[in-house]
Amino acid sequence: MTERRETGRPRRNPAGAKGKPGSKRGPVNKTTKARGPAAEPDWSEGERIAKYLARAGVASRREVERLIEEGKVSVDGKKLTSPAFKVTGKELIRVGRRIISAPEATRVWRYHKPSGLITTNVDPEGRRTIFDELPRTLPRVVTVGRLDLTTEGLLLLTNDGALARALELPSSGLERTYRVRAHGTVTPEKIEKLAQGITVEGVKYQPIRAVLDRETGANNWLTVTLAEGKKREVRRALESLDLMVNRLIRVSYGPFELVDLKPGQVDEVPPDLLAEAVGHLYGGLKDGAPVRQSTSTTPRKPAPRGGKPGPKLPPKPRSKKGRKPDEEWSTSAKPPAEKSPSAKHPSVKSRLGSKPPSGKLSGNRKRSKPR
Repeated sequence: MTERRETGRPRRNPAGAKGKPGSKRGPVNKTTKARGPAAEPDWSEGERIAKYLARAGVASRREVERLIEEGKVSVDGKKLTSPAFKVTGKELIRVGRRIISAPEATRVWRYHKPSGLITTNVDPEGRRTIFDELPRTLPRVVTVGRLDLTTEGLLLLTNDGALARALELPSSGLERTYRVRAHGTVTPEKIEKLAQGITVEGVKYQPIRAVLDRETGANNWLTVTLAEGKKREVRRALESLDLMVNRLIRVSYGPFELVDLKPGQVDEVPPDLLAEAVGHLYGGLKDGAPVRQSTSTTPRKPAPRGGKPGPKLPPKPRSKKGRKPDEEWSTSAKPPAEKSPSAKHPSVKSRLGSKPPSGKLSGNRKRSKPR
């Protein structure tokens, strides 16, 4: 009979062991404790390295995981082999030869997306994306949800992926409001059908509030409000009622409003107002954080040939006389009401979209050159 040999078992009796002389196996020493698995470190504090580096603007989480697999990420001089490693921000973190600093505070921007841009990082068909048009001064940002190719209006940008996810979830209760131009006949029965919820091709949509603002020939302007924001929800719901959408503008997302933001323009939401508006939905926003100066930027246009462009004067204000109260390009169903001078504490919703874009001269500022 062949003797079985197990890996790691001693071939002779250890010193002091009792047993028959020459025996291969001696009695087990019960006082020796078997080695168990190494105790895992306490991860009660800190966050995963992939999430940390994503917030620091290095790359997306998936891209960070790929960098870890390639051995390009190290913490305190040791190369990582798993994305499950957690850090607190006190470590020396390198990606390649680059030292990564701590992520900056959570920030959010309002962006007026023009029609004809894709809401994605890279388009396989080679079409222009919003990231091709955003100002180069912005840090790495992600979008809160998406807008279709031909859909215009408010798109939120943030440097914090966790906040973006919190704002996208239907459980957040944030309503999206759209201005819709649709071809067809709007009836009270159709509006009531939307209000009760509708199912289109097996997809169930929650109740949608729709208000008919005005009729312009064969087209109608409606204000549509929903809380889910499923893929192409407004278009599919209205098309099921024989209303063909030919223009769609998102004018608000929860407490954030488009207001007077022009196509292609970006405006940062002040941190204090951001925490006040959605701090209850995301614990990463803390009151009392250092307030950044709100910035408003527009994509740069190429300078004309033959010299540097001269200073650009603000556009001459249009006369309100003879102007239609509700033109087709308007993003609001009704003109904004006049604010009372005695209102010392305006609502959060009005403050998150009421800042005029930069580039306009104030009323008490004199021009350096005559017209």
